Amino acid sequence: MNTPQQAPDRGLASMSPASFGLVMATGIVSLAAAMLSLPRVAHFLFKLNILFFAVLWALTLLRLAKHSGHFLRDMADHMRAPGYFTMVAGSGIVGEQFVTLYGNYQAGWILWGLAATLWAVLVYAIFAALTIRADKPGLDSGLSGSWLLAVVATQSIAVLGGALAGHGGPIGAAPLDFIALSMWLCGGMLYVLIMALIFFRYLFLRFSPADLSPSYWINMGAMAISTLAGTQLIAIAPASPLLAPILPFIKGLTLFFWAAGTWWIPLLLVLGFWRHVIMRFPIRYDPLYWGVVFPFGMYAASTHKLIRALELDFLALLPICFLYAAMAAWLVAFVGLTHDMGRRLRKKPTV
Repeated sequence: MNTPQQAPDRGLASMSPASFGLVMATGIVSLAAAMLSLPRVAHFLFKLNILFFAVLWALTLLRLAKHSGHFLRDMADHMRAPGYFTMVAGSGIVGEQFVTLYGNYQAGWILWGLAATLWAVLVYAIFAALTIRADKPGLDSGLSGSWLLAVVATQSIAVLGGALAGHGGPIGAAPLDFIALSMWLCGGMLYVLIMALIFFRYLFLRFSPADLSPSYWINMGAMAISTLAGTQLIAIAPASPLLAPILPFIKGLTLFFWAAGTWWIPLLLVLGFWRHVIMRFPIRYDPLYWGVVFPFGMYAASTHKLIRALELDFLALLPICFLYAAMAAWLVAFVGLTHDMGRRLRKKPTV
């Protein structure tokens, strides 16, 4: 028999490690809205995101305290472990909101330190746990687009680090430029390694509609945040003895990241049409659907920054279109979240 107290406890035990995808998606839509002159939307979503961020951290820490076994087992699960990287990216994006919307560099530094610490712990803990695991799944059952959250987390350190460079804090501008550049390059390295496996799975292994999870939109989102990090480095390069000499390289690689991310968009739309329209796969709320909102918002923000960095004014319509698509997707995902929460609360526990 289950008591009323046991039902929410089970929900906490099985809480998705990717829950901070809500924070990532809300934060980047807020930032893109601020860049494209929608300040009311930006500030409203910022306030909402602070609430999401606080609640999710409270639930995460409670889960770690009460269900540490589940928490640690998820770190050695090939499908669930990458979700933990949303904690890193979410922290970095909230820090970017503080800096961009309010010029609050103190909060930005605190959140950058949190994100960098989480990254150092999670990247090596997760990859080590998955490496030494005895019974490993094949690519068809152990690999998804969520693995690219490792790239997103890495690039979020570069993005926020670039925004903080030259604004005081515990780390000087030169070391912070070096860290931001190194993280940007590491993110690119991780993308190449992981994407090669994902592309192999796409083309040479059986792929069913159920396999095409929303997390595959991170194929594009990981390149979009890499583009954003590159534009951040371009912006601070003139004042940096480290970055100024390699500015042409940074510009070229940034454009490469943007082009690679753009390439994915038509293919992912076609595959989504095949999944939901042709194969009639039902749409049910899943925390991974925030992994669709995030890439749209990030593409809007990164393209806007790329236009300014490389003077590509003929692309000006793209960020506006993708911002409105991101806001629509955010609204749909949020309605799904509230409906899912209401359904869970309406369930009567058995006594």
